[in-house]
Amino acid sequence: MKGHSVFIIDDDEAVRDSLVTLLRGQGVRARAFVSGDDFFARLPETENACVITDIRMPGMDGAEVVRRIDDLRDGAWPVIVVTGHADVPMAVQLMKAGVVDFIEKPFDPNRLFETLKGCLGLLTDRVTRQEAARQAEQRLRELTPRERQVFESLVEGRSNKEIALELNISPRTVEIFRAKVMTKMQAESLSALVRMGLSIRR
Repeated sequence: MKGHSVFIIDDDEAVRDSLVTLLRGQGVRARAFVSGDDFFARLPETENACVITDIRMPGMDGAEVVRRIDDLRDGAWPVIVVTGHADVPMAVQLMKAGVVDFIEKPFDPNRLFETLKGCLGLLTDRVTRQEAARQAEQRLRELTPRERQVFESLVEGRSNKEIALELNISPRTVEIFRAKVMTKMQAESLSALVRMGLSIRR
């Protein structure tokens, strides 16, 4: 869980302090804000974070906080909502908006922490995928133009015979280029190569 930040937005000082203490005690970087307006006025500059927000707060409410985070971070920041004023329609609306969990106050710290671990796990997976895509892009730049053509054709699912016809070369030559592409891209299998190609295109 280390390496990522958790931002807490709640107008209740006791809740803010207890959550910060709980998370920091588990080695998690935690920072609290008194309102949604306070949070966006001092929006932290970090790529990967999880947000825990209340719903009913002075000024900007939690639903607006969720919408703005989704707009600004394109769904990359998982959000957990905690509230003492829960209702089913609100919970459904927020879950549809991408909220990971909806937890009523007073909440069980263990449940919140388990949910948070899942959120931070999502962030870790995302960072891992981003790094893999970055490395694949770097290796791709090292391919020759012909190797790049073979790579693109393989990712499109074309067979050696189809690639040979498309590039006007022999199937044996395609096999040679294919082997070079696999080596340079450090792909253990064709499926791994295709996954690299898909990750680069995202």
